[in-house]
Amino acid sequence: MTTVQTLDNLDLIQQSARDFAQQYILPHVMEWDESQHFPLDLFRQMGELGFLGVLVPEHYGGVGLGYQEYITIIEEIAKVCGSIGLSVAAHNSLCTNHILMFGNEEQKMRYLPRLASGEWIGAWGLTEPNTGSDAGRMQCVAERDGDYFVINGAKNFITHGKSGQVAVVIVRTGELLDSRGMTAFVIEKGTPGFSAGKKESKLGMRASETAELIFDNCRVHRSQMLGAEGEGFIQAMKILDGGRISIAALSLGIAKGAYEAAVRYAKERHQFGKPIAEFQAINFKLADMAMQIEAAELLTRKAGRLKDRGEKSTKLSAMAKYYASEAAVRIANEAVQIFGGYGYTKDFPVEKYYRDAKLCTIGEGTSEIQKLVISREVLKENAG
Repeated sequence: MTTVQTLDNLDLIQQSARDFAQQYILPHVMEWDESQHFPLDLFRQMGELGFLGVLVPEHYGGVGLGYQEYITIIEEIAKVCGSIGLSVAAHNSLCTNHILMFGNEEQKMRYLPRLASGEWIGAWGLTEPNTGSDAGRMQCVAERDGDYFVINGAKNFITHGKSGQVAVVIVRTGELLDSRGMTAFVIEKGTPGFSAGKKESKLGMRASETAELIFDNCRVHRSQMLGAEGEGFIQAMKILDGGRISIAALSLGIAKGAYEAAVRYAKERHQFGKPIAEFQAINFKLADMAMQIEAAELLTRKAGRLKDRGEKSTKLSAMAKYYASEAAVRIANEAVQIFGGYGYTKDFPVEKYYRDAKLCTIGEGTSEIQKLVISREVLKENAG
């Protein structure tokens, strides 16, 4: 495919995602936010358009696109609603991509067509109540019993923890702190001993469901293992490389949404006889916002290109996620400031961007963890 064809396709995909978000998401944004409603029917519609199987090859029911298209889809949806953008990112990058990257042929054929079509929604469980960034100390344990593993423990802050029909879960099968002591399993809803716990009431991203996963003597056959025993943590770190690109794209969408709203308002709002956009105090803010968006997009697209070429993207993914998420928070904050008192009300869009943006600096590795990842990669590159 030539570069021109690729750009044409990207334009079409961007327009498709934009039109869908304007028609089917925008009218319900605040209603879903207020009620914390997770719109399952919407996700089935998105499945029909290919938004839930972006990276999945056509052979498994997906659309077989790359990271540039994926970044574009998430960005366009997040410009309208960060919650829906977050759920699209988690479904594609975490659960679905883990099965795609590490599942055997039978597992791929069973799960990927259902996930890509939106028939099933996917969840992914790594975080636990007392082991967020410190995943090596996880307490959710699987003990072998013949051909089965018996899982006990809990995962929390899991996107689609209640509504997901299938979850990829990383549990401890070996010694504490052993990076080869964790294993990934794919577990279906309805498996005895596997249930959803408390649904979180959140500051932002309120239409994206977040809940506990609880395991009480949950028996899982070894055929549900993804890859080999002991590879779960190593797999998870590779999955997070791609996941961080999706959170960078999510941040970018939220930042652009807040920025575009601020520009429109600054041109329409008059004070002292002229639009506030003409005041240096405001137009300097807009200049800074525009610059940060451009830088965030360049980093995110560059990380996506590495993934599309099959090259290691750990450093660039972490940089993109760190920079874009922090930029989204700054930009949403400035957008509220430009709107003034109206920015603090729910009648105008920027208060929601402000609330949603913060999650981007926490989920899939905090900003502090991204700095740790980046510094480790930099030191490896410059060893000796």
